[in-house]
Amino acid sequence: MQFTSEQLLDDGVLEREFTLGEIPGTLWTPGSAPAPLVLMAHNNGLPKAEPRLVARARYTAARGYAVATIDAAGCGDRPRSAADEQARADLRRAMQAGEPVDEIFESFIGPLVENAVPEWQTTLDALLELPEIGGPVGYSGGWTALGIRLAVVEPRIAAAGFFAGGYVPRAQREEARQVTIPLLFLLQWDDQGNPRQRALDLFDAFGSKEKTLHANLGGHTGTPWFELEDGCRFLDRHLK
Repeated sequence: MQFTSEQLLDDGVLEREFTLGEIPGTLWTPGSAPAPLVLMAHNNGLPKAEPRLVARARYTAARGYAVATIDAAGCGDRPRSAADEQARADLRRAMQAGEPVDEIFESFIGPLVENAVPEWQTTLDALLELPEIGGPVGYSGGWTALGIRLAVVEPRIAAAGFFAGGYVPRAQREEARQVTIPLLFLLQWDDQGNPRQRALDLFDAFGSKEKTLHANLGGHTGTPWFELEDGCRFLDRHLK
């Protein structure tokens, strides 16, 4: 892991850009160390510098956590394969025509998850070697499909917060039954891109004995800011 830049923020959080092979990432660490680690993942081609993700990361770091995110393949400035570009074009066309899009999502999101998991595990290995990071690991992010797979295959993740706003392939919906860590699941009640019943079915499928559903009125990007505070309290219960 090579750090390429750093910036000390007003709240005492240190923000550093890093590279790990071909993987670009950002790490936020609080003034206190060592700190528990929270992985924040995003998808849909969004960059790690997406303002909503950065705001969440800085807030969480100021609450005493090390927070890391990476650009998975096809996200941010990382190149997209010809198959990815074709799938995105097919998705746009189908949505504009009002056609069903589930099978396109299946063929598109599934391989993204498969490719992203090893990169996140490699990143986790490197992060846990840093002296400023210690203790349990949590997951928080809008990429629920990736979070489900990581929660199944990665025993170092002790708790997770998911946003029910992205498409979850059938494979990960089945894997949800194997997820047993504590969960906080956020649902936007009026998210047109995420059928409400599908999200409720997914919540029901999780095998965790401790799982909490927070549902709020509003569309896809309308999650209330107070959910971030509640999310940190959830992390406090399980990572500190």
